[in-house]
Amino acid sequence: MSEAPQPRLRGSESRMRTDSLFRIACVATASISVLILVFLLGSILVQGVPWVSWTLLSAVDEPEAVNGGMRPAIFGTIWVCTLCAMLTLPIGVGTAILLEEFQPRSTAASWLYSIIQLNISNLAGVPSVVYGIIGLTVFVNMFNLFQVPDAPGQPAFETGIEYSYQFMTENLRSIQVPVRGAGAAMPELKSGMLAYDFEGKPVSINVIQPGEELPSDESVLDYTLFSDSEGGPIDSKAWYYFRLPLGRGVLACALTLMLVILPVIIISTQESLRAVPSSLRAGALGLGATPWQVIWNVTLPSAVPGIMTGSILAMSRAIGETAPILLISGIIVMNHAPQHLMDEFTVMPLQIYNWASNPSSEFHGLAAGGILILLLVLLSFNAVAVLIRHQLQRNLS
Repeated sequence: MSEAPQPRLRGSESRMRTDSLFRIACVATASISVLILVFLLGSILVQGVPWVSWTLLSAVDEPEAVNGGMRPAIFGTIWVCTLCAMLTLPIGVGTAILLEEFQPRSTAASWLYSIIQLNISNLAGVPSVVYGIIGLTVFVNMFNLFQVPDAPGQPAFETGIEYSYQFMTENLRSIQVPVRGAGAAMPELKSGMLAYDFEGKPVSINVIQPGEELPSDESVLDYTLFSDSEGGPIDSKAWYYFRLPLGRGVLACALTLMLVILPVIIISTQESLRAVPSSLRAGALGLGATPWQVIWNVTLPSAVPGIMTGSILAMSRAIGETAPILLISGIIVMNHAPQHLMDEFTVMPLQIYNWASNPSSEFHGLAAGGILILLLVLLSFNAVAVLIRHQLQRNLS
């Protein structure tokens, strides 16, 4: 006997047709996205590869595109992004652990935690230019709480800086006479006064009156000044220089970018912690471990791959940000790399924007070469994060 035909479900052909169309639409959308990405990267490679050279990496910005480079912008990006990662990762991961692993039992505290969680989720969608305005008010100016009334723009607190007046001796040597602080009047020159030569060595100056004959001894002439000599104020900042308010420096920009990517890191860390099986926590607690020992030895190591993935995405956003950095720095072209946390800076996106806005086609090629360098720096940061992720990853079995 032949088997009876199986009845087909009502509407099965329509559902299969819809499923096939949906798959085709997904494949077409993904293919178009990949093709657009390949086209953009291909055009950048064609324009930028001829301009990638040691000059682009080591030189500073010049009026001629052939001699232009982005060394200050590269070091500025490394300074800002490294400091931002060092500040953001501990705070973001710690906040996520507090919200996810130490949830309170009381109703009032649970309500407060819910409000905090809602605000973190909302902050992840705030435009970055808003964070730039916040950073300008909070970190750069600090609500004008540390301003000197008689000297606008002068910080109220400084450490790691020395102020002096620079003079040229009668033997054309540069010496610096220290003064008490910024805005101090030019010191009255006297013989035997302490000064420093161009190498930073302490010397004693010799002061003579106008019209008096110069000394014949070259060693004395090297540090001889007339009493009416004019000097200019200069300052010397150490690597540990710090001021309040922070001003338009590397630290203020790193703190502003921390606000930009902190919600992303918190949310991604929470999702990674939730993905850890509860059986691991229960087993560790059953063996007598404390809640903190469970988090430090079981939960956190298991969540490291997800945490590092979210951190990579967040740092990729920070490296490419332009609007908040433009508000904080205000400098597009710069001829020296940062020397300390309070130093002025520029970053690669600002430098690339400056070249791309130039009407000359040569600068457009230079901008394409800068984009390739920016992608290389981004891939380097990602490679380090991936390496750390693999080193810290543990086998859950």
